[in-house]
Amino acid sequence: MACRDLRKVYAGAQPVVALDGVDLEVSAGEFLAIVGPSGGGKSTLLHIVGAIDVPTSGSARVSGRDLVTMSERERVVYRRREAGIVFQFFNLLPHLSVQENVELPLLFDGARDAAPRALRLLERVGLAARSGAHPYELSGGEMQRVAIARALVAGARILLADEPTGNLDSRNGEAVLALIDAMRREHGVTVLLATHSEAAAARADRVVELRDGRLRGSPR
Repeated sequence: MACRDLRKVYAGAQPVVALDGVDLEVSAGEFLAIVGPSGGGKSTLLHIVGAIDVPTSGSARVSGRDLVTMSERERVVYRRREAGIVFQFFNLLPHLSVQENVELPLLFDGARDAAPRALRLLERVGLAARSGAHPYELSGGEMQRVAIARALVAGARILLADEPTGNLDSRNGEAVLALIDAMRREHGVTVLLATHSEAAAARADRVVELRDGRLRGSPR
């Protein structure tokens, strides 16, 4: 993954510069932690790499393709198949079961083997026995493990984790970080972790800081 001169400016009466010329390279299979104060640009960077948002200028390339020039259809397929995203507040659908939440990306893609693939990943994250439960029946740590399973079920090559432990106690937070690292090692997934937690950042191969939209630390 490589970002070049990435800028994002949110228009308004007083424009907000979220990213100000960010250059960043991340190797396949690397675990990168992005730290910095709130409002520094961490979530914006993850949203651009996840094709949720587009930059004002610059480029963001994943697997040789520039996300900026993709069509909307290509961006949807990229989000569904290649970029798994885990949020602080889990973003599970409350009316669906655990298994149904994990199956969802596969069902959108027309996969006929969604159920067994979801169950295999739920077993890997230790929640096969809760496959029929609903999110409101789970603890915070369990919900985040479901979110990780959903993010990776379609075979994503990059995992974007935006404060995944921010809503968890220290024990559950550590368990979630251990799971992310284990899945990264098992499947060769590249991890970009935005965090305020020193303990979370300590698990990474490399740490960079985003402050006022500018990157500090080694861009590669």
